[in-house]
Amino acid sequence: MLKKCLAAAAAVAGLWASTAHAETISAFCSPTEFELCTKVADAWKAKTGNEAKINKMPALLDDAIPLYQQLLAAKSKDVDVLFLDVIWLGMFKANLLDLKTMVPQADQDKHFASTLNAAKLDGNLVAMPAYMDVGLMFYRKDLLEKYGKQPPKTWDELASAAKEIQDKERADGHDKMWGYAWQAKSYEGLTCDAIELIASNGGGTIISDDGKVTIDNADAAEAIKKAKGWIGSISPEGVLNYDEEASRAVFESGDAVFHRNWPYVWGTSHKEGSAIIDKVGVMPLPVGKDGQKSSGCLGPMYYGVSKYSAKPQVAADFVNFITGTDMQKMRAVEATLNPSIQSLYSDPEVLDKIPFLKDNQQAFADSAVRPSGYTGTSYNRVSQAFYRSVHDMLSGSTDPKDGFASLGKRLEKLKESR
Repeated sequence: MLKKCLAAAAAVAGLWASTAHAETISAFCSPTEFELCTKVADAWKAKTGNEAKINKMPALLDDAIPLYQQLLAAKSKDVDVLFLDVIWLGMFKANLLDLKTMVPQADQDKHFASTLNAAKLDGNLVAMPAYMDVGLMFYRKDLLEKYGKQPPKTWDELASAAKEIQDKERADGHDKMWGYAWQAKSYEGLTCDAIELIASNGGGTIISDDGKVTIDNADAAEAIKKAKGWIGSISPEGVLNYDEEASRAVFESGDAVFHRNWPYVWGTSHKEGSAIIDKVGVMPLPVGKDGQKSSGCLGPMYYGVSKYSAKPQVAADFVNFITGTDMQKMRAVEATLNPSIQSLYSDPEVLDKIPFLKDNQQAFADSAVRPSGYTGTSYNRVSQAFYRSVHDMLSGSTDPKDGFASLGKRLEKLKESR
């Protein structure tokens, strides 16, 4: 498959590459995708004659932030293309080239609108989507079938089914079974989980796109109060310390009926060592109220061009190439990375590797976006204040209504100090 994609990319250029005026640019890439990025660079060179030198980012992506800050503050020409988390876009928007007129509109339109729009800040298109993540609900399809349950549409239905199956499994000797494993540790992951609950209940996403602090509302408080009631009932007390990996371990050991996580769990749950191979279903996250949308937290990755690049047009061409249909298909097939290009959700070769995409396309389209675009460099402080506050509510020390009233005031002060 990889060879087919690379050959197709070369064929676009008529199987030849012009060596006249060949240019070299520098691009950052995730360490887990270094080999893939190198192959993409080879295909781009075959097409254009230009070369992209791939730089491996730190193992922990957040460690790249100070490196980026240093390079961009110095207006360095040593880097042309940046690999970016969605929550970094607002942080670096002043240092990124506007790609609106540099990437053909037809290519922009191939991506999910929610994913592309997350990169449209202050009227500029600061990056192009490379692939996407969104919060999804994994579940034991064998247990739902055993007890005559359909995949739940609402959080209340999930809680009810989780409790019933949990109790019946325990009565049948599976005393470690829990109904729902998720992430309630005080960290960025809780920002995602909480936004999903709140947005699907009509409570917004902390701060609106126009900068209004919206978190102090009854729908938000209701959603978190409901989640608080799950702890000790369908979720263990330990969920207050669960991140993605800790909660995944519970699910893949066979000790949870439902599990919220990112799409990578499809792959890990089917690897040797998992107790639930061929027993997993995937669905969009439930909604809190009728009329609301499933609101999985959007977690895509992007490529952007440094405003200080000496070769902006060449760098923009590479960004459009690495985020284009052929290369996204290659990443989906070779690395099971979920494409941001909508047409690939019906591609047979992609669906053969990631079969759940076909039935969960709407989950990617209806995703909820963290307020990183408006908050920019203040996002980390906003998110930290939010997840710490929510953790206090879930652990029992703060009433959600009072907690969000207090948080709203803190965020207003933070907004004034920007």
